[in-house]
Amino acid sequence: MAPLSLPLAPVQPGSPYPLGATYDGIGTNFAVFSANAAKMEICFFDPAGKHEVARCSLPHCTNEIWHGYIPGVHPGALYGYRAYGPYQPESGHRFNPNKLLLDPYARQLHGHVRWADSLYGYRINSPRTDLSFDHRDSAPSMPKCVVTESTFNWHGDRHPQVPWEKTVIYETHVRGLTMRLDKVPEQERGTFAGLANPWVIDYLVRLGVTAVELLPVHAILHDRRLVNQGLLNYWGYNTLNFFTPEPRYLSTGSPDEMRHAVRALHAAGIEVILDVVYNHTCEESELGPTLCFRGLDNASYYRLDRDYPRHHVNDTGCGNTVNMSHPRVIQMVMDSLRYWVQEFHVDGFRFDLGATLGRESYGFDPGSGFFDALLQDPVLAPRKLISEPWDVGPGGYQVGNHPPGLAEWNDRFRDDVRRFWRGDSGVRGAIASRLMGSADLFNHRRRRSWSSVNFVTAHDGFTLQDLVSYSRKHNEANLEDNRDGSNENRSANWGVEGPTDDPKVRATRQKVKRAMLMTLLFSHGTPMLLGGDEFGRTQQGNNNPYCQDSEISWFDWSLIDTGEGKTLLEFTRRCIAARRILPRLRSTRFLAANLRTLHRIPEISWFDETGAEMTQERWHFSEGRLLALRRIGQELRAGQLSASLLLLNAFSMDREFILPKPDMPWTIAVDAADPEADGMPVEGRLIVSAHSAVLLVTDNVII
Repeated sequence: MAPLSLPLAPVQPGSPYPLGATYDGIGTNFAVFSANAAKMEICFFDPAGKHEVARCSLPHCTNEIWHGYIPGVHPGALYGYRAYGPYQPESGHRFNPNKLLLDPYARQLHGHVRWADSLYGYRINSPRTDLSFDHRDSAPSMPKCVVTESTFNWHGDRHPQVPWEKTVIYETHVRGLTMRLDKVPEQERGTFAGLANPWVIDYLVRLGVTAVELLPVHAILHDRRLVNQGLLNYWGYNTLNFFTPEPRYLSTGSPDEMRHAVRALHAAGIEVILDVVYNHTCEESELGPTLCFRGLDNASYYRLDRDYPRHHVNDTGCGNTVNMSHPRVIQMVMDSLRYWVQEFHVDGFRFDLGATLGRESYGFDPGSGFFDALLQDPVLAPRKLISEPWDVGPGGYQVGNHPPGLAEWNDRFRDDVRRFWRGDSGVRGAIASRLMGSADLFNHRRRRSWSSVNFVTAHDGFTLQDLVSYSRKHNEANLEDNRDGSNENRSANWGVEGPTDDPKVRATRQKVKRAMLMTLLFSHGTPMLLGGDEFGRTQQGNNNPYCQDSEISWFDWSLIDTGEGKTLLEFTRRCIAARRILPRLRSTRFLAANLRTLHRIPEISWFDETGAEMTQERWHFSEGRLLALRRIGQELRAGQLSASLLLLNAFSMDREFILPKPDMPWTIAVDAADPEADGMPVEGRLIVSAHSAVLLVTDNVII
């Protein structure tokens, strides 16, 4: 079927719904929102996307939605918009019909942005800067939208629906995961086909994770500055379109490749969570290019300075802020989210800078329009919804303040765990709170302990290996003179900066890594593991490799065959298995010391190394770096309890713990100092190595 019949048939009124390009077997309905445009044109291009072959006006505008139906336009047709209206930057309007604009609802893109001055609505070298007007046509430098039709057969695919309390998240990058994996065919490396490779899926299953959280997979724009420096926007937090998979991640060029990957992961019981960026777009500040939203209706899609609407509000630190107070913008985001669930079967979302999405004109509001719409939606509310609960705007730190139904990244967990295992003073009380799901932050409004998404490392910052290898960042490869990235990493190199052959330093690093993994996986809440940490992946000390589409960021799979890498991988598997097998290492609720079992033993108890229960005086002892947590489970048989005892020693010396009363038949389940420890019985007391942790269990539980 020809994608476009020329000459075009007369444009019919069509319908304002649904938004986007909708093919019905005969022709295509086009609908696009703009409250302030005076005229909207649609342009069609030849199959190569190089030459405009037809142009017509959308004849009707209903409720601020421009629409028209064109017979003979079939799937595969390439198109874009031109919007006419006032060019009045001082009033927030930046219409320029010389700029070809992407459909915000485009399902597929042909080609990519080729950076040129013509992409800007103003004369980029004009002394009047963005107040000037540029007459050049941007179409030669723009990708084109593609009319699509989905015919994918899901063959009975179902969401795994892993309960929150059993969820273990693996944060990874579609490209970085397999770029250096020789088990994947070369042409499929760095793509969804690579993610769906049987070896990769089997690896994830054997590791024990239940969900992959993918860094942004929406189509992105590589910043002009980075391209000019020979770098790329590797992480992808620079969205070009909210409905289109990033073409680089599709070895076949078809979005169905992503669907195949989701279906394959589901078949293995693994959920797929997308990291989504609805807080800003790639169009940057008022000095950025005009690619889509700015040209369609700058004053509606973006938050503008109330007193100086020429300027964008920059609560995101990325130049612009999407206007989530506008009903059509909320509709677009909601339609996008539903699209990924209904058309790609994804299982959840992690919202980048989620505090921005909850902003109204007066600031952050847990009852914002977007949160209300999201949490009542029958398609989206059952999915796993995670917020990064901060942005850089006023009052932007909102950890623990999101509405029930949303989980949140817990950076307090990250910071306190790092400080405790670095040996900082005054952290014992904080680490106890983090182990118990951070009830101090999340135990309100009937929220569950899974609301705290716990992590020690994430894409943003050091890897686990670098956390114990570098005391300062090393971001020189980013070409910003090492100014970018956080200066406070709460890391320690344990004697040598960077790689070393010193056996003592290496042994300490391995113990600390294993102790932090134990803390992560044996804490209540939802654990998130940074991909590659399980075998010692390094970024060479770079704590901000957002622009490093290189071996700095790509997983080095050869590490799983080294002694340390193999040992760490097996240790991580055992910790994840322990969490799965032992119910008291996870919980659907916040546990409390004042709740007792049938044997009148508190379900949680805290002790110091003497076996005595913690008192207020002991909690406030700033040099305390030893702690024991006992968790009592349900009675297995008459007269018996299931229990675990987690012993933490953040001192630089081995320390003896006297085990608390009543005596129980403890055995070692996991020992950070001895990864081979397995089932050894313990009576009365136990020496815990420096910088190490030990998990004891009852009933001879062997992991």
